[in-house]
Amino acid sequence: MSPIFTELSRDRRAAIFKHILQDVIVNEFHSLLDEELVIPDKELSIAEGAIQWFNIDSNWNRSRFESLAKKLDFTLETPINKLKKPVFDAIMHGTNEPIHFVYTRQDGTGTSEFTQSWPGVMKELKRRYSETFSDSQKESLERLMNRCVCESCHGLRLKPEALGVTVGGKNIIELCSFSVNETIEFFKNIQFTETEKQIAEQILKEINNRLTFLKNVGLDYLTLERQAATLSGGEAQRIRLATQIGSSLVGVLYILDEPSIGLHQRDNQRLIDTLLYLRNLGNTLIVVEHDEQTLRTADYIVDLGPGAGVHGGNITACGTPEEVMKVKESLTGQYLAGTLKMDVPEKRRSGNGNSIVLEGVTEHNLKNVSVEIPLGTFTCITGVSGSGKSTLLSDVFFPIVSNKIMRSKLPVGAYKSISGLENIDKVINIDQSPIGRTPRSNPATYVGVFDDIRKLFAELPDAKMKGYKAGRFSFNIKGGRCENCQGAGTITIEMNFLPDVYVTCDVCHGRRFNQETLDVRYKGKSIDDVLKMTIEEAAIFFSALPHIARKLDTLVSVGLGYIQLGQSALTLSGGEAQRVKLANELARKSTGKTLYILDEPTTGLHFADVKQLMEVINRLVEQGNTVVMIEHNLDVILQADKIIDLGPEGGVGGGQIIATGTPEEVALVEKSYTGYYIKEMLSKKAK
Repeated sequence: MSPIFTELSRDRRAAIFKHILQDVIVNEFHSLLDEELVIPDKELSIAEGAIQWFNIDSNWNRSRFESLAKKLDFTLETPINKLKKPVFDAIMHGTNEPIHFVYTRQDGTGTSEFTQSWPGVMKELKRRYSETFSDSQKESLERLMNRCVCESCHGLRLKPEALGVTVGGKNIIELCSFSVNETIEFFKNIQFTETEKQIAEQILKEINNRLTFLKNVGLDYLTLERQAATLSGGEAQRIRLATQIGSSLVGVLYILDEPSIGLHQRDNQRLIDTLLYLRNLGNTLIVVEHDEQTLRTADYIVDLGPGAGVHGGNITACGTPEEVMKVKESLTGQYLAGTLKMDVPEKRRSGNGNSIVLEGVTEHNLKNVSVEIPLGTFTCITGVSGSGKSTLLSDVFFPIVSNKIMRSKLPVGAYKSISGLENIDKVINIDQSPIGRTPRSNPATYVGVFDDIRKLFAELPDAKMKGYKAGRFSFNIKGGRCENCQGAGTITIEMNFLPDVYVTCDVCHGRRFNQETLDVRYKGKSIDDVLKMTIEEAAIFFSALPHIARKLDTLVSVGLGYIQLGQSALTLSGGEAQRVKLANELARKSTGKTLYILDEPTTGLHFADVKQLMEVINRLVEQGNTVVMIEHNLDVILQADKIIDLGPEGGVGGGQIIATGTPEEVALVEKSYTGYYIKEMLSKKAK
């Protein structure tokens, strides 16, 4: 560091560096901010919140926009798509003309006046992104951005000089575009001179070893250029596992959380062999897992339960798999023993006679694939890891249907045609993403039952006497909430260079509401007491009120009775969030023409949870709806009315339809890996 800088304070140095880098940062993200994401709905006006991230209720923002509107001769109530182009351009990209702003302070203590040019929405967002140290603000702004290909290197990331160096006729970028399997084959067949062999011998040995480690943990379909951010949790974990195999360490304790996520049964056996290899070296492995193959291979099982949440927390069984099977109190043991099981349907649904036909899909590794989805059925897409399942469903099928039916603007992979969409009225992607991104989101708000509860409290005599409306019992609205924490129950302390810290509010002590609001009680319970109830308790508590009880009973029916009504969405697992979404759908009046998309919904679920999930899925289908799901769980696959099996391998070796039909029909296809395991499972269940 320069001597001049060392004499300055830390804050001053940071300010100087920030000033130096500001232009770089702004330019870097100029192309990333997406106008379509900043203003997703141009039919709205500024007053209606058309511009994302700008809170129009803020005095600062409103005063600036009102002054801008006066200067440019438009109103804040005018829909964005009705504005003249010069006006719209000035709003988004700024104007050099000075504008007089009069700002009334939020606390009403006075006004401040400014005369300055308007920077424009896009420049303002870039500035805020570059200047903030808050992780939450950065995340919020990043949702308005898209990645763009570099115009200089066209996405290759290296200079022409670096790309000019080749091995076996391939530069480093071309080589990194290969899958692990392809790279192994490339180095196996590469031809070197004697001199080159001597130079490359040790390097080639190391390369082959590391690639083989990745293959052994079931990641042979991944390309070497695959970005870490696009990896699933299971894939990232198996990559870290592969690095440990190469270390040959002994006496190490390894802890793994569901490493089998996203693995086909064939690939799962490779993973198990890797775990056994590490154990046999002299290491100890503790694995959190629901996969039956892995459980049966374990030397020792510790089973927690008997239920979830408040119903769990006890050790119900421990010992070898055989010993656990003998414990009647253990759900895991009973499923392993076959005492509890998911029955195979005696009859497969044929649907309502209509279907959606998708033809000529060529995205990524898919090789001109065409599929037919019968409506009114449960269709399962299967195949080994990397065979093209997610590409088919998530990158092509769902975006097409969503764009055409729901008028969304999702990017769509390459395909020729699709037909039959006139027979559905909406499509819903029920994934394991959080139901909310802030601590304020919870199951009660997501399914809408909190609105009904707030209305109930507003109808109580005490509330009416004090003139309280339903908004009084919301922690998002001024009046009834604790203003010290603004209804969050916690205070967020920004730590600049460190992650934000959350501390319990010292005024309301985490109860979110002021004392006057908490004094209003229904059956002796305040609004805070209600939010702290489990959903089971709340369902009983509100049983006399059908409009509330119905929604709560739906949450109970999907196995979520143990979680708190007001539990923060951030604390829910992916499986729990997914079931909240399913409950929300079940609570709605069914049209019988909805298409539901699910990608491996059984991730992280116990046998009992999977059974309960399938009961919910079957309820949706029995109502006339259509469910399309990617899945590896054999119990779920056996529930399907139709299977579409992709393969035969992953990566470039996949992308073809190997088998279609009922589970019984797919079991007869010899070249289908899925069919082999289905056949094995059917014979086991028949005993």
